[in-house]
Amino acid sequence: MSWDIVLFSSKQKIKTLQDLAEDKLVLTNFCTAIENHFPLIIKDDKHREIKGDDYSIEYLHSDEHSTNMLLNLYGENGIYAMIDFAKSHNYQIYDTGLDDMLDLANPGNNGYKDFQKYLAQILNR
Repeated sequence: MSWDIVLFSSKQKIKTLQDLAEDKLVLTNFCTAIENHFPLIIKDDKHREIKGDDYSIEYLHSDEHSTNMLLNLYGENGIYAMIDFAKSHNYQIYDTGLDDMLDLANPGNNGYKDFQKYLAQILNR
């Protein structure tokens, strides 16, 4: 099972996407930060795959600076790896499956288990 997250670099603590102040977003080279943080990244042209213990994270490489970046996670441990990464770089994470910003200080409140509940609800319709 997989789900998408979006990394944000902002001077503002983003509570909801509706409250996002575009003038507070910071241009960042997420790909360089990722490649310096994670030890095992498989490269295939622009496609990248971070391989970890019981997870993988996919994204498209770009040399451009941006204010946000989309990543696709496989496996529950992927969310914890991204939370650790985000905290170390002062980034914020939006979880598309939960339609909410993640609480990086309390990672047990987010992520895969809630996504599984959401998925079960959708599949049972």
